Amino acid sequence: MVPLRLLTVVGARPQIIKAAAIARAVERANGRISQTMLHTGQHYDAGMSQVFFDQMRVPRADIDLGVGSGEHGTQTARMLEGIERVLQRKEHDAVLLFGDTNSTLAGALAAAKLHVPVAHVEAGLRSFNKEMPEEMNRIVCDHCSTWLFCPTDTAVANLKREGFRIGLASSPRIDEPLVLLTGDVMFDNSLHFKSVAEERSTFLRENGLLSDGFMLATVHRPTNTDDPARLAGILETLCEAARVERMLVVMPLHPRTRKLMDSGLPPALRKRLSAGKEVKLVPPVGFLDMIALESNARLVITDSGGVQKEAFFFRKPCVVLRKETEWVELVQHGQARLAGSDPAAVLSAIGDFLRNGAPACPDLYGDGLASDRICEALLA
Repeated sequence: MVPLRLLTVVGARPQIIKAAAIARAVERANGRISQTMLHTGQHYDAGMSQVFFDQMRVPRADIDLGVGSGEHGTQTARMLEGIERVLQRKEHDAVLLFGDTNSTLAGALAAAKLHVPVAHVEAGLRSFNKEMPEEMNRIVCDHCSTWLFCPTDTAVANLKREGFRIGLASSPRIDEPLVLLTGDVMFDNSLHFKSVAEERSTFLRENGLLSDGFMLATVHRPTNTDDPARLAGILETLCEAARVERMLVVMPLHPRTRKLMDSGLPPALRKRLSAGKEVKLVPPVGFLDMIALESNARLVITDSGGVQKEAFFFRKPCVVLRKETEWVELVQHGQARLAGSDPAAVLSAIGDFLRNGAPACPDLYGDGLASDRICEALLA
């Protein structure tokens, strides 16, 4: 039996985490799939990359392009060149891509132009804001794909509105792709790793944190960090939330956010943050520590798409520091609230969730078997 030769492209923290779920399913495929892991190097900081390979037992990258940071065009071009060079060896039958980063975009373009089929995990997500680079990346990737693996019914409906035919394509190809509702691979991971995190993570104990005794915040999107005044406003609002609610905010810092904070915050705000009495700033955390934080926080405040979902997996209400989200079902079911960077909206949402919680909600992201469905569809 000749296995399906899969080139799996990762480049950022969320993609490495999703690749862990696929890697477990590949193992269960009993030799029917062989996987080559390519890391673009989009996230090259050890705290944002290597720690996830180590903790989640993702196969080490067979190929590391070492692209690093840079402007969108420069970064994507270097990735495109590197992935194309690998695919020109004709050693792979398909390319597996995750999410909506520049690594996703580069992998989709390189593969499609060389007529190598693309499988897109998290297909069909839309925030309906094309000013977000992630929105453009996910749209382009979907339209380059042969397999579109959708985590939710909403994602399937989005693709249907864009003209994709929904149904089982007997022989999927780029002009007649397969659109399949699989569930969410991140839900697979959360189920798999929750007990591992409870056993192995020592972060809460080492930092004196009690379950339900803190709020968790993450901020990394350029729309929130590139404007010093906007970033300062968000951080001041987090400090105010902690003061008003008498509850600590714990904030793992993306390296990019840390750099911008060091250079752009007013001295008085830097002093207030350094005291650590309202907002506790910590370095980037590994996946197990993040699960521990998410599952024990009282609520989550974030501009991350992935963290919005992870909050829901652990039934934690989420205040979204954006005006729109690709995970619209979370807002529709009252599990998340869009607040942007408006202080009044953020403080109001935090207060309402702390006092009233989130309403009861059905499972929205499948049954924890998304990765197996993806592998079986690729082998069909």
